[in-house]
Amino acid sequence: MPTFKYAAKTAEGKSVNGTVVAESASEAVGELRRKNLVIMDVKEAAKGSGGQKSIGQLLNNKEAAKPGKAKKDELVVFTRQLSTMISAGITLLDSLEILADQIQNPKFRKTVKVVAQDVRGGSDFSAALARHPKCFKAIYVSMVKAGEVSGQLDEILIRLADYQESSAKLRREIKSAMTYPVVSLVMVFGITIFLMIGIVPQFKPIFEQLDVELPGLTLMVLNSSDWMVANWFICAGILTAAIVGMVLFKKTPTGETVLDWIALKIPIFGALAQKVALSRFSKTFATLLKSGVPILGSLDIVAETCGNKIISSAVLNARESVRNGNSLAEPLDQSPVFPPMVTRMISIGEKSGSLEQLLEKIAAFYDEQVAATVKGLTSMIEPLLIGLMGFLVGGIVLAVFLPIFKLQSALSGG
Repeated sequence: MPTFKYAAKTAEGKSVNGTVVAESASEAVGELRRKNLVIMDVKEAAKGSGGQKSIGQLLNNKEAAKPGKAKKDELVVFTRQLSTMISAGITLLDSLEILADQIQNPKFRKTVKVVAQDVRGGSDFSAALARHPKCFKAIYVSMVKAGEVSGQLDEILIRLADYQESSAKLRREIKSAMTYPVVSLVMVFGITIFLMIGIVPQFKPIFEQLDVELPGLTLMVLNSSDWMVANWFICAGILTAAIVGMVLFKKTPTGETVLDWIALKIPIFGALAQKVALSRFSKTFATLLKSGVPILGSLDIVAETCGNKIISSAVLNARESVRNGNSLAEPLDQSPVFPPMVTRMISIGEKSGSLEQLLEKIAAFYDEQVAATVKGLTSMIEPLLIGLMGFLVGGIVLAVFLPIFKLQSALSGG
């Protein structure tokens, strides 16, 4: 009979590991459940290779070979449909198999089929999801696990879908706020470069034939144009090196922290970045606590998903304070990222036992602030970009026409 290695937790939450002999993976799972263990993972020790096989691989190697991640919209639809089917009395396994057949994304469909096979083999739903971290993030797995423990999986899935849709809406608002200025800046600088390289050089022979002294602005534009034409490869190299260097720097821990700090301090957009991060922090934290996830585990997930290293560091410091039996609000209050209003509401929530409700109010407040800030930025950035375009393009046009105006004035005077 094969031997299976397992990782599980007792009813008290203590982690245990060991081996069990059984005919199959499902029998191994059944034996462990009879011992009142919450199964995290069961793997068969492969003979001769020293390797291990998960339940999904034992049941369907072909499907487990190429699991993939889902798009955010696909995951929201999957979560909401799964909740609806479970609420209607359809079993979890049947729901997963039905949904897997109608998923359009082939990689996501394979992932759901592997999850269904693991559940059929006796694995917990949360443990089956945890084997696909590229598709199901830590917050997803933790909330599903809390739903399994509480027996309210359908309600937790609805809450999870609401959270995903709210987060997606926030991302769309930020994307819409950033798309306009980025596209406009690219167009402004693109037009400027086209004029300097393609148009201005054609006026140089004309100016040389004119018997007038060229204005300083015209000379500056002509000299700049000559340099750009002669050294375009240097300009392209500098731009490419700057982009590549920025991307590589952001991938380092120090670079990510520095760029996140700059994102919070940069004029105009810094305030928006802070409000977005605080909204994400409050919304995620409230959703996890309301779903029954322990506060220490919630803080771990919040630190991972808040999207800013500065705020993540402050959350991790607060986690250590809570672990030591101290207040959550006090270390957050010491961080300049968290406004006094936020930390005081968290402090009141701790004392009154209504932390998740107050966090939801904070999230709702900052969602409104983000929407108002995005609207204000859009109305403010438009005239600034028009002014920048007028300064650059208008300056070049003026430099080209000043010698003509000067020649016309000289001829009129003569």
